[in-house]
Amino acid sequence: MEKWFSTYSSYPFELFTTSHILALIIFLTGAVFLLASATWITARPRVVLFIRVGLFILLFISEASYQYWAIKNDVWSMTYYVPLHLCGIASILGMITLATYHSKLIKLNYFIGIIPALIALVTPDLLYDYQHFRFWKFFIHHMAIIWTSLFLIVTTSVRVTWVTMIKAYVWLILYGVIVGTINSILGSNYMFLDGPPDAATPLDYLGDGVWYYINLGILSLTLFSIMVIIYRFIEKRFTP
Repeated sequence: MEKWFSTYSSYPFELFTTSHILALIIFLTGAVFLLASATWITARPRVVLFIRVGLFILLFISEASYQYWAIKNDVWSMTYYVPLHLCGIASILGMITLATYHSKLIKLNYFIGIIPALIALVTPDLLYDYQHFRFWKFFIHHMAIIWTSLFLIVTTSVRVTWVTMIKAYVWLILYGVIVGTINSILGSNYMFLDGPPDAATPLDYLGDGVWYYINLGILSLTLFSIMVIIYRFIEKRFTP
C-alpha cells in the first residue's frame, strides 16, 4: 500500500500497453454513452443530477488526492503542482460550471476541456503504470474533464458558435500571458509554454524559440475551429 501511494514504482508506464488501451476504452465508452444517451439523460432530471454530482466528485477527489499525494510525499512545490495547466484549469472550471450551470462557463469549458485532456489520455506524461495511485488519478481525472465538457454541452441549451470560439481563444491568449509571467517567476513550465513535456506529443513538432509560440498559437486556433465543427456534428446528431 505504501508503494502504491509513494513516489516509487517498479512498474513504469508504457505507451499503448494493455493498461493504457483499457483506460482509453473506458474513456470512449463513457463518452459514447453521454452522446448516444443525451436525449434519455436530459428527460430524466434525477439522472442528470446523479451524473452532475458524480462528475463533480470525480473532479474534486482527483485534484484533492493529487495535491495530498504531493504533500504527503514531500514533493509539492509551486513549480510543478499548482493547477495552472489547461487540464488543471479545465478541472476547476468544470467543477464550478457543474455547480452553477453558467452558460458562458459551459462554452469556455467546452473549448479548453476536451482537446488538452484528450491529448493527455493518448500521450500521457506519466511515470507509473496501473500498480500506482498516479496512474488511476491521471486517467480518471482526464476522463472526467472530457466527460464533464460533453455532459454540459449535450444536456443544456447552450450553443457554440464561431463568435464563441473567438471569445474563448482570446481568453486563452490572456490566460497564456498570465501563466507565462508566472513561469518566468517560478521557473516552471505550466501550459508547456517554455517547451513540450517529456512525453511524445504533437508539441514536439512546433519548433524552437519564437516559432514554438507562433505554431502553438496557430495549433490552438486550428483545434478551436475543429471544436466548432465537432459541436455542429454533436448538435445535429445527439443534442435533444
